[in-house]
Amino acid sequence: MKAWVVRAWGDPDSMALEELDPGPTPAGLLRLKVEAAAVNFFDALMIAGTYQVKPEFPFTPGGEAAGTVLEAPEDSGLAPGDRVMAGMMAGAGQGGYASESFAFPRLTRRIPDGMTFEDAAALNVVYQTAYFGLHRRGQLQPGETLLVHGAAGGTGTAAIQVGKAAGATVIATAGSDEKVALCLELGADHAVNYKTQDFAEEVNRITERRGADVIFDPVGGDVFDRSTKCIAFEGRLVVVGFTSGRIPEARANHLLVKNYAVVGLHWGAYEMRRPEVVEETAQALFRLYEEGRIKPHISATFPLSRAPEALKAVASGRSTGKVLIVPDPPGSAPD
Repeated sequence: MKAWVVRAWGDPDSMALEELDPGPTPAGLLRLKVEAAAVNFFDALMIAGTYQVKPEFPFTPGGEAAGTVLEAPEDSGLAPGDRVMAGMMAGAGQGGYASESFAFPRLTRRIPDGMTFEDAAALNVVYQTAYFGLHRRGQLQPGETLLVHGAAGGTGTAAIQVGKAAGATVIATAGSDEKVALCLELGADHAVNYKTQDFAEEVNRITERRGADVIFDPVGGDVFDRSTKCIAFEGRLVVVGFTSGRIPEARANHLLVKNYAVVGLHWGAYEMRRPEVVEETAQALFRLYEEGRIKPHISATFPLSRAPEALKAVASGRSTGKVLIVPDPPGSAPD
């Protein structure tokens, strides 16, 4: 049986939808009917050949998806019909931008009955990143002040909600008045348009010069530099990424004088080195979801046939929260 698969050849404009026979399920893998796939910034980097993982072209992008198990190894604990979220094998050419794909059982877990496939696809990477960044690396405590940069994006919107669920006062920064409004809608106590205001001055004003206890920074560059001007005594600055394009450098003398810490978070390393902690975090996130304390903000959904548009929306910074790819409507043949 054939499946629709997006194939990438080196840039978003080269992406093409093809109908292929995926062949038999490889030993040790499961076959997934994809119901929703998340679009991530790293998808664009991988397609451009600038990501640390460089699959051979052509390949199918998409690092996370949700759907229904079609086939599974007997010893996997999974069975046909299970509703799951999965970390997809984009690095090996088998990503989630497809109607069917393959996944490792160890990167696949059942989702709660009340969770939609769309929410499941949008939740995995960004909420795991937020939870690890705030709880494991940032050691966020109830009553502390959390500053979230890039707060209207995927990891940012997740960090707002995870921070509020942890009992923190959340200050969000974003690059437009519309995005500021979204941050407040998602639960931030304060939100700052960093393009029209100096966020460091605003944080110091809001906290009465005390500063932010934890700073969640997926932006880097000048944002990292300026964050050191509004971090609290014994604060923790969590480095999550560098969407600004510039990798900053921490000044050791400043760390010493102000008694704060800079810690890094590469969540993917935990999947390989501490998978049991990833599973614990997944169950904690499922509980928060079922309690109504977190819910992914999905700003746009594109059919599989329009995958290049979905990727451009994320890569350009125009989108907020998560962008998803879903199957084309029944009976409609993709162009």
